[in-house]
Amino acid sequence: MKPIQLVDLLGQYNKIKDEIDKAVLDVVGSSAYIMGPEMKQFETELANYLNAKHVIGCANGTDALQIALMALDLQPGDEVITPSFTYIATAEVIALLHLKSVFVDVDPETFTVTPEAIEKAISPNTKAIIPVHLYGQCADMEPILEIAKKHNLAVIEDTAQAIGAEYTFSDGSSRKAGTMGDFGCTSFFPSKNLGAFGDGGAIFTNNDELNKKVRMIANHGQKRKYYHDVIGVNSRLDSIQAAVLRIKLKHLDEYAAARNHAADFYDEKLANISDISVPKRSEKSTHVFHQYSLKLNGMERDAFQEELKAKGIPSNVYYPLPIHLQKGFEKADCRKEDLSVTEDLMQHVISLPMHTELTEDQLQYITDTVTEFAKKNVSVSQPV
Repeated sequence: MKPIQLVDLLGQYNKIKDEIDKAVLDVVGSSAYIMGPEMKQFETELANYLNAKHVIGCANGTDALQIALMALDLQPGDEVITPSFTYIATAEVIALLHLKSVFVDVDPETFTVTPEAIEKAISPNTKAIIPVHLYGQCADMEPILEIAKKHNLAVIEDTAQAIGAEYTFSDGSSRKAGTMGDFGCTSFFPSKNLGAFGDGGAIFTNNDELNKKVRMIANHGQKRKYYHDVIGVNSRLDSIQAAVLRIKLKHLDEYAAARNHAADFYDEKLANISDISVPKRSEKSTHVFHQYSLKLNGMERDAFQEELKAKGIPSNVYYPLPIHLQKGFEKADCRKEDLSVTEDLMQHVISLPMHTELTEDQLQYITDTVTEFAKKNVSVSQPV
């Protein structure tokens, strides 16, 4: 059995090496490194895949969130509701723009922000909601969109971990993650489900005016060269990354299927262990399993992680310290709602290896190791 990786980017590359190498060398030969045809073609192809009207490439996922917020013309002190149980970038951009984060709780099983928590947190100063499609599945968007419409709030979907996931509405219609709100924002960081060979990101919208505004902001606030209508930023997806992403986009559904196969294997082997809760799959959303995150109910997490490490199995904790408890947010302008679920999850979640290249023997070895540790844990924690 080959060594187990938390994420196997090299194995994925080797399967499409010829396609990738040719695409990259074609860009090098063209000398069109910035705002070239590869970037424009990728935007079109990703828009077609998502069934979104517009896709705007940018430098990274954090920029995508910041640019989307900038396009809404929010004022310092305006409130943006978002979960605390997510990566720092979601709230980081709120603070950078002198807006006020309002941190709300998540569902204890799906780990995504709840509509109930959002509605409870709305104040006269609330202007936007950033639901995070965490670990690979959509937040419950239908009621979130209804709440947003009721209170005239913008919705920016953070879909950095869930590109390709699909949400089904009560009328039977469905939409891809990132295409339901005013904006969708994603990251193409190499370990993402659709990952570049460096940094990259994109913004999605179905609004023609917001599309124009975002494109202008991302390119120094200019509609045409040297004429700057607004204060913008320099955030562009370079042509080499776009070329890589064009190739990998063709395989994205195949990648999601491979991740689901691994998740199904984990579920089958681990679902009946009382000290473990396997990931809850929403009835309204497909899951693309950016992470496969367990919740440990009776195990000591550090000991569990050390056992995995000793057996050559990498793991990680997403996230050991939620944003509202981060030192960097001690002086930030924010409001904290009831975050009891978030503070419980930070102590009990752990993610197993999840990527497109996991083999049956690796999955069997991982699940055997987890099962054996769980048996020992029961014997120690529940003496007869």
